[in-house]
Amino acid sequence: MIGNVTSISGAPNTDSKSSDLEKLKAVAKQFEAVFLRQILSSARQSKLGDDIMGSDATDQFRDMQDARLADNMADKGVFGVADLLVKQFAARVGGSTPAADATAKPAEAQAETK
Repeated sequence: MIGNVTSISGAPNTDSKSSDLEKLKAVAKQFEAVFLRQILSSARQSKLGDDIMGSDATDQFRDMQDARLADNMADKGVFGVADLLVKQFAARVGGSTPAADATAKPAEAQAETK
């Protein structure tokens, strides 16, 4: 009485390599944001004295401010951690690395001029 069940998720995805590469870029950017949050948090903890105006609310606000700053820095790629992760793992998801693309372009340009 049970009929055939077809699954959409089992269908081949022609854009899987490009979508996997986009997912890798997004995850690498998120990792960079988390990493930067940890750096900022450690910097905040290493204060030399007590804060005169300090309170739990101020600490919570500074944590939120640091998280937003880390997200903005990761979006702009200030430190380049995300780019390095993409270069490292791009071959594993089937994409080409940006370094490989950069070396391929001059070779293609030389072939066109001949």
